[in-house]
Amino acid sequence: MPPALAAESGWIYWRGRAHDAQGRKEDAQALYRRIATPNNFYGQLATEELGELVSTPPLAASPTPGEVAYVAALPAMRQAMKFYELRLRAEGNREWNWALRNLSERQLLAAAEYARRNELLDRMVETSLRTRNELDFNQRFPAPHNDILQPAAKNLSLDTAWVYGLIRQESRFVSDARSGVGAAGLMQVMPATGKWVAAKIGLTDFVHDMLHDARTNITLGTNYMNMVLENNGGSQVLATAAYNAGPGRSRTWRGVLDAPMEGAVFVESIPFSETRTYVRNVMSNATNYAALFDKRPQSLKARLGTIAPRGGSGALP
Repeated sequence: MPPALAAESGWIYWRGRAHDAQGRKEDAQALYRRIATPNNFYGQLATEELGELVSTPPLAASPTPGEVAYVAALPAMRQAMKFYELRLRAEGNREWNWALRNLSERQLLAAAEYARRNELLDRMVETSLRTRNELDFNQRFPAPHNDILQPAAKNLSLDTAWVYGLIRQESRFVSDARSGVGAAGLMQVMPATGKWVAAKIGLTDFVHDMLHDARTNITLGTNYMNMVLENNGGSQVLATAAYNAGPGRSRTWRGVLDAPMEGAVFVESIPFSETRTYVRNVMSNATNYAALFDKRPQSLKARLGTIAPRGGSGALP
């Protein structure tokens, strides 16, 4: 195996699991310690293999007004803001990223705060993700539109952390985001899906342009999440895969099972690389959101559950 591939956290985690299965516990623990972190899917799994749950790291000190003013005055940052004012997001993002060159971690946190103040939550997340020691998970995992999302999720008995985890992956909270295949808004709802869900819930005045309205998009997206969750026996893993790749494919992938499968193993069995990555990220996001919201450690492994064959419950305890 090429050294670069062998150094990836996924390979390290599963090598550790192989050592565990062979009774080589010390070797396994050494591998888990190399990657244990709340920052990503495999790091969270490794943390749990070491006997700990996933917690948010200590919060970095908030940027000072002077630190924020410094990054706001950078020529490239000022140019980026001009592009954003003209609704030229791609050009603005290029200038923003140029402005981040050679910034210290404190300055990156200040730039992320500057993005928050200007309602550029995608830039806030991406900028904050660049830090390695100074960590602010409130920047990395924002929870906007809570006045809309919380009641929508509560009405459907949906896990709010899971919904936010999906939105973070879908759009990075850009309300006018549009994908190359036409998915739109915060929850990247496809026009045909939006029309179908709107009819199911009695939203009679729905038109495609409404997908960029935060309230409509969240209403349609959460209802669709609830539908695919119910159709997949309550398994967030299967429902997340269905949201990304379509309910038919999720059913097909589950259909090959002839015995219950650990959720983490099932995720690795998903044949579409895009959907594998998507499910990993959404489930990891949801675990961190739950830790932030509940203010207590969380288990990604419990969230992944066990995937039952078709005809079973979808997710076993």
